Amino acid sequence: MANVIKLRKGLDINLKGRAIKKKVECQASKTVALRPSDFTGIVPKVVVREGDHVLAGDALFVNKQFPEVKFASPVSGTVKSILRGERRRVLSVSVEADDKLDYRDFGQHDASKMDGNAVKQLLLEAGLFGYINQLPYAISTDPCTTPKGIFVSALRDMPLANDFEYELEGNEDAFLAGLKALNRIATVHLGVGAKQTAKALTEAQDIDLNVFDGPCPAGNVGVQINHIDPVNRGETVWTVDPTSVIFIGRLFLTGKVDLRKTIAIAGSQIKEPAYADVLEGTQLADILNGKLVATDHVRIINGNPLTGERATLNDYLGAHTSEVTAIPEGDDKEEILGWILPRTKDFSVSRSYFSWLQGKNHEYDLDARIKGGERHMIMSGEYDKVLPMDIYAEFLIKAIITGDIDKQEQLGIYEVSPEDFAVAEFVDSSKLELQKIVRQGLDILRKENA
Repeated sequence: MANVIKLRKGLDINLKGRAIKKKVECQASKTVALRPSDFTGIVPKVVVREGDHVLAGDALFVNKQFPEVKFASPVSGTVKSILRGERRRVLSVSVEADDKLDYRDFGQHDASKMDGNAVKQLLLEAGLFGYINQLPYAISTDPCTTPKGIFVSALRDMPLANDFEYELEGNEDAFLAGLKALNRIATVHLGVGAKQTAKALTEAQDIDLNVFDGPCPAGNVGVQINHIDPVNRGETVWTVDPTSVIFIGRLFLTGKVDLRKTIAIAGSQIKEPAYADVLEGTQLADILNGKLVATDHVRIINGNPLTGERATLNDYLGAHTSEVTAIPEGDDKEEILGWILPRTKDFSVSRSYFSWLQGKNHEYDLDARIKGGERHMIMSGEYDKVLPMDIYAEFLIKAIITGDIDKQEQLGIYEVSPEDFAVAEFVDSSKLELQKIVRQGLDILRKENA
């Protein structure tokens, strides 16, 4: 029987432009790229050269620290370019796709007849192991870690987020096969929303099922871990995005690395917000072709508005990205006496605008402006109101800023990831980049403990 966990803290932000449940066509990208930056914590080493021909499933780069962790090409074709940045840092490896894709055959497998090591070896060989993340540090995990549990959140509740139940349609067998395979390594804890009814979620066998009932960020896997089985120092848990579970399941069912996924194309600057089936690493120009309301004064986001990264049409779909969104940039707006206006169209958590009178179901067309500069941090308790975790969020942020590692450990930094602070960053009156601060703190802590 499922364990029901009710959360009271959090904040649902209802933005205009949520994708409706229908699929639209996107033109296939001739060039597909994989970015090492999508796999936090790895040091990439490219194992192909420009001009090489690869099959879908062949490794494009590996983790230099753990060469057995490979990252597979989404397509078959010719390696077009290896783009490098400062200090020869690898930014992306792009492949010019064949007209007809050929896949590396890893053979069909029945996970129920395999042990955890055999499952891990298959994922390593097929280049899918790197899609598994870990706490502490919120990084791509390595094969030397032994998790006390594997956590999967099928609830996406960030603004304009992809509805996983819709993505799951037609992929139920692959999702269940992926859960079964991961369960051979360690106990799988599946988190679902109170309103989710898909049988592949509610009737999954041999796993620990937990139902979360509450506002955003109840769907964050870090929040769920905090309420199910918190991470203590010296412990490790793995986290897997539900789309990656489908990738893993397809590998066991078909023997192929099939990185097709269903993404949401959403936001108030999209003509008809909907879903699309695309390949990992597809260029955003091909995804958004003909779908933008305008091309000027638009913020394109590789992800959702709270946790996604600012992008251009020349960028490529992220490895852990389940939506592409477009909202107004706001750089073309001029407001006279803006602070004194009633502001019936703007969102406020403090009821300082009259927009709260329109009710909870009102959709807001918010732009990307911060509306204020960075200020001194005030201990107001506003983070705690929207972060349903058993930690002192404001004290933790102060400890990270001041570099007090002992305090960070005492205040629970091993339990958090940057995305857990996305809603807190949205309501922060000090205008601090909380997710960036947490990421920097985790990176420093990982180096200190290495």
